[in-house]
Amino acid sequence: MSTRYEGLSVRPQALVVSPEAPYPPMGGGALRTASLIDYLARRYNIDVITFREYSADRRHFPTDRIRDVLTLELEPHSKATPIRAARNFRRFLRARPPLIDRFSGFQDQIASWIAERFYSVVIAEHFWVAPYATVLREHAERLVLDLHNIESALQNSTAPHERWPLSTMFRRFGSAYEALEREWIPKFDDVLVSSAEDAGRVHQLAPGAKTTVYPNAIPRVEQPAVAEENAIAFSGNMEYHANGDAVCWFAENIWPAVHAGIPTLEWRLIGKNPQAVKVRVPGMKLVGPVEDAVRELAAAKVVVVPLRSGSGTRFKILEAWAAGRAVVSTTLGAEGLGARNGEQLLLADDAGSFVEAVQKLLADEELRRSLGAAGRKSYIDRFTTEAAWRSLHGLF
Repeated sequence: MSTRYEGLSVRPQALVVSPEAPYPPMGGGALRTASLIDYLARRYNIDVITFREYSADRRHFPTDRIRDVLTLELEPHSKATPIRAARNFRRFLRARPPLIDRFSGFQDQIASWIAERFYSVVIAEHFWVAPYATVLREHAERLVLDLHNIESALQNSTAPHERWPLSTMFRRFGSAYEALEREWIPKFDDVLVSSAEDAGRVHQLAPGAKTTVYPNAIPRVEQPAVAEENAIAFSGNMEYHANGDAVCWFAENIWPAVHAGIPTLEWRLIGKNPQAVKVRVPGMKLVGPVEDAVRELAAAKVVVVPLRSGSGTRFKILEAWAAGRAVVSTTLGAEGLGARNGEQLLLADDAGSFVEAVQKLLADEELRRSLGAAGRKSYIDRFTTEAAWRSLHGLF
């Protein structure tokens, strides 16, 4: 152990096992994990186990919060459509969900690395690494599972919006995840979820599970002093299936009517992996990844969240609220945020209603500002990092 850690051994030890690197904290998963680490670092010496497809890069890991890091090297996977389809077909035959499969097989490496270590608490980020509970249990006083999503709910909510054979694949993976969740969730002493709705799903899967609602949150920022431009915006990782479906649905069923009414209006897609967007329509602009999503969203008149699948809560809405911008979302997209239709945002679950809601906001500057202000207040009151940390008091 490096000498710079001498004198820290009196503090309790914590281990975070995260399938995706939490630093830099870009994207919903990394933001949630980094926020949890920041909270733990006030009391614990923290080690991290993470996974990476290419050579390890620890430049972004804060040395004042992280003591030691094990990076497990994933086998590179081609994203070419035929190869990816064949890979998922094999998983379908084995009823082996993709991400459980992707992050499996490292028991020996983990066991070797923690052989001489013992932790007051070990936190598994995402259900995908839950099966490592067996090897982690021997080295932990307490095991905590942080469920960013309920994977079975995510798969099952996706299936109705896909055509055969994808619909069948998602249903099979949903059933497989449900069986795995029933098996592995009870092996953890505590379970973190991002919403009361997800807590209810956990209790259906594992009635005796001890759950704590730890809301998704982002650091507190000042509202950007950015003028509205003639644009609406959608943000997220475009490679994430739920986001891809949302973009396609909006492009095919909502945007044509909105754009026809205001031909100069621009629809901006903000977030990483813009090459994954499958549709191109007039007026669409692929912005790609940005350093400051809140500032980028603040330049739009309206932020749209046309999600039709998923669980957890949406960082895209939190960022829009932080920007003080009006939001139109499906009910599922706004799940877990405690928002009321017409107060903090507008809700619309079919294409016609969504078109009407977007058009209404584009035509009414006062309504945009009032919804944006109410959303900003919800963010300040409940969804800043510091506000979310209140739910962890007494747990760690």
